[in-house]
Amino acid sequence: MSEHPEKAPNPAEAAEAAAKASAGASASDAGAMSDRDLFLGLVHSFQAAAMQQMGKTVNPFTQEIERDMPQAQLSIDMLRMLETRTKGNLTSEEGRFLAHVLRELQMNFVMEIDEDKKRAAASGDAPTS
Repeated sequence: MSEHPEKAPNPAEAAEAAAKASAGASASDAGAMSDRDLFLGLVHSFQAAAMQQMGKTVNPFTQEIERDMPQAQLSIDMLRMLETRTKGNLTSEEGRFLAHVLRELQMNFVMEIDEDKKRAAASGDAPTS
């Protein structure tokens, strides 16, 4: 698949476009959305899920901060698989957005695991991961 020349996207702009693409689109609106918007929306959905699972954002249903690190790891792994399976088939914008999201999630995941280890060491418990 050949890429069309595009301006370099700002990750914040790409995230905003993805959020708009995934925010409340009805079934009739889905047909009008481009594959690019649908892809960015999918990546954004996994990003939002992983951030919530790491306890970085509030669960919109319970209004509580909840942590489920194994589930967060699964969400990150799903994005990693998507990156592998789509290699060579993404536009440069899509590829950069996916890579940016993965770096951000991996960094946050490692920081959360490190904090868990510090808390466990401070309380004298064995670390859980």
